[in-house]
Amino acid sequence: MAILSILVVVAIFVLLQLRRNLATDQLFLAGLLVLTIANVITPAEAFEGLSNPAVLTIAGLLVVTAGLRSAGVLDWLGNKLLGSARTQTQALIRLTLVITVASAFLLNTAVVAMMMPVAIDWCRRRNISPSRLLIPISYLAMLGGVCTLIGTSTTLVVNGELTRIHQQQLDAAAIAPRGTSPETNDSIAQVEPMSLFELGQIGSICAIIGVVYIIFIAPRLLPDRHEPGESLGKQRREYMVEMKVEQTCPYVGQTVQQAGLRNLPGLFLVEINRAGHVITPVAPSDVIEQHDRLVFSGVVSTIVDLEKVTGLVPSADVSFEHHPERRLSEVVLSRTCPLIGTTVKAASFRQRYNAAVVAVHRSGERLAGKIGDIELAHGDTLLLQTRSDFVSTYRNSRDFYLVSDVEGATPRRHEKIKIASLLLLTLITWLITASIYTSPSSSYSWTSPAVAAIVIAVLMVLTGCLRNTDARAAIDLQLLLTIAAALGIGRALIKSGAAEMVANGLTSAVGTSPLLLLITVYILASVMTEMISNNAVAAMLLPLAIAIPHSIGFDARPFIMAITLAASLAFVTPVGYQTNLMVMGPGGYHPRDYLRCGLPLSLLMAVTAITSIAVTYSVGP
Repeated sequence: MAILSILVVVAIFVLLQLRRNLATDQLFLAGLLVLTIANVITPAEAFEGLSNPAVLTIAGLLVVTAGLRSAGVLDWLGNKLLGSARTQTQALIRLTLVITVASAFLLNTAVVAMMMPVAIDWCRRRNISPSRLLIPISYLAMLGGVCTLIGTSTTLVVNGELTRIHQQQLDAAAIAPRGTSPETNDSIAQVEPMSLFELGQIGSICAIIGVVYIIFIAPRLLPDRHEPGESLGKQRREYMVEMKVEQTCPYVGQTVQQAGLRNLPGLFLVEINRAGHVITPVAPSDVIEQHDRLVFSGVVSTIVDLEKVTGLVPSADVSFEHHPERRLSEVVLSRTCPLIGTTVKAASFRQRYNAAVVAVHRSGERLAGKIGDIELAHGDTLLLQTRSDFVSTYRNSRDFYLVSDVEGATPRRHEKIKIASLLLLTLITWLITASIYTSPSSSYSWTSPAVAAIVIAVLMVLTGCLRNTDARAAIDLQLLLTIAAALGIGRALIKSGAAEMVANGLTSAVGTSPLLLLITVYILASVMTEMISNNAVAAMLLPLAIAIPHSIGFDARPFIMAITLAASLAFVTPVGYQTNLMVMGPGGYHPRDYLRCGLPLSLLMAVTAITSIAVTYSVGP
């Protein structure tokens, strides 16, 4: 059974490498079913990953992130964090500062779930492939996570086990006869629970060196993959759109350059209309004022971005701004449309179709002037602000050749931004507090990140920050099924004895040198983490990290640190760590991308961690 388990894992990685069109979740589920049918594990054990706290935590965080996006919190954060960043290097440096600090006190999955959409939006606006930033985001979260006890679930698992073992040894010492040997006292001290920053003595060194690698070396190794449709961007139709600057707009008082409205891919600021005075051409030093009307020429995706900005609303019909069911739709006017020959203002779209004209496109002609003064013609394409039932109501109307919703153009609920921000702060406070007072005996107490994430996710829906349908759509089943299946396969490796067989085979060949044993334990944990769950590896190898040094009369503490760090820093495979899986799909990555970029970093971290541990704990040959 052990051999079968190893073969299944090897087969999965080989197929992932050779057959790029295979769905990751289906491949992992197929491997899990093979092990289940072969009676390596029971059906209950195979699918217990679906109820694993990590899976439930990620599901909740995906919904929370969708709520933050819907309310405009992520747009605000992205504008503050990356708004003025012009190059990939500038963006990477800013992400580094935020992610490494945040992931030291929050779970890595939470940090990646929140920062990933911010980075993707910035990449799209700058015409940069998300594949240039998403793997670094995952790696930075891992590096920041090893700076404290509460940064990653792996350290919490290890510390929970240390707490249990330490208590057992204290109980045993309490009932032992008087005259307990010093060796017993030493062994009890070696398995004391970690303090908040104990791991950070080593982890912070790893983080600093890892950050240098990610900023200066990783960009040379990362792929540059664009979606197939992106290469057609220059052929997409351009619209003329007029946006009104309200008092709440963050651009008020900023220059065009400071607002980031210059040189945006697919968007051009044609003119500024200020109380009847037209400013054109627009200079980078021109200051944006309240009540200005900004006229842009741009493709649909950039107009969608404009609608995400608080206080920047289409001039055509401001009353739609606060309606929770509004959408963006495209229509093509037919020859029989009664509006042909009338201006946009006189067409009364609000009364006729319960819609407002946001922008107009006319093939082969650049439209000028106010949107309301444009005279509509047969074949014009209009970008409309509509209600949720517009497409179903007018799909078969003779007034239009084509009626369709704009993908991903759900307008932001800016009126909910304070509530969503408060819920985010509540989640952060909850996670930090729960990590300090976590209870290893119960995965579903109030200290569980899964409970915190799900509660905040539910509140996002109940408070109106996110619709029910959008909450369901936010849950990435492929990601969750892949993680759940990977946990099941990890359980099979443990139960079949495959993991123990590999561990014993490696350690028996090393001898009694503390340094060689430390190197072996680190490499063993690192390799196994790249194949199965990092938490499973940490829990499984911790007894080994205590038993091996005890057998040669050496301190167990450095070995515990080695296991914890190795299981927390998995850069080489997409399944090595949950955040690697989270960025795989959105970044369009293949397994070889993680190998190319992550293997040098993994080797660098191994040398750094082992050297730092050996110096800190005086581990000699």
